Amino acid sequence: MQENMLEHAPLGHDVVFPQAYDPLLLFPIPRSTNRNTLATPENWFGADIWNAYELSWLTPRGKPIVAVGQFIFPHSSPNLVESKSFKLYLNSFSEERYVDAAAISAIMHRDLEKATGEQVKIHLEPLTGHDRQQCQPLEGINIDAADIDIQHYSPMPGLLACLANASVVTEILVSDLLKSNCPVTGQPDWGSVQVRYTGPQINREALLAYIVSLRRHTEFHEHCVEKMFCDIWAACAPQALFVRACYTRRGGLDINPWRSSEPAQPQPARTIRQ
Repeated sequence: MQENMLEHAPLGHDVVFPQAYDPLLLFPIPRSTNRNTLATPENWFGADIWNAYELSWLTPRGKPIVAVGQFIFPHSSPNLVESKSFKLYLNSFSEERYVDAAAISAIMHRDLEKATGEQVKIHLEPLTGHDRQQCQPLEGINIDAADIDIQHYSPMPGLLACLANASVVTEILVSDLLKSNCPVTGQPDWGSVQVRYTGPQINREALLAYIVSLRRHTEFHEHCVEKMFCDIWAACAPQALFVRACYTRRGGLDINPWRSSEPAQPQPARTIRQ
């Protein structure tokens, strides 16, 4: 990550919350900065799903409207958006008047597509119409009970391994022990990770040790998921791989990136920490 570029981001700095709509609050970050350090597959798929819980604007008569928003950024977009800048941008709508949600959605489409360089999917729903998804663990076998010693807290892809003489399986493995850190503030980012694959059976203890090895890693959510995907892809050579992380809600936002070797439509997920 280019530290000199992040010095200009609002994250880690005291800011005045906006009183008027301002698209210039959005701070794009090139994905290529991180991907240049990874052995990415020639063809892969994915998206970053952001859920926003602090979204409001005014009707033409000045009455506040509150809503829940979901923003889906394709992984193929040239840029991602820094999270605090996105929070400030969303808050900049709170004192503005709009005819309806469609009007504000059109503005968001324009601004976010300009910032990220690709089309964005946006869903805005009033609280009364929001489908309240129940919190539940990610689907799969939770590997956190493995009785292992942990020695590494910086990324160690060399820990990853398949079982000896492993047969080909299809399974879903889950851990709630994912932790990485914001590259600007150093604040911890807590999350749950889901690994679905078809291929030689992965050593579950080795996978857990690898996930824990990200504990002191400093990188954005999206980049951490891409690193996990690329490391597992290289070390275990699966025929198919899907990696998703659901990060704890912070500042009214939760971020849920996924990457896959094949086109996918992952089922919605909401963990207890979201």
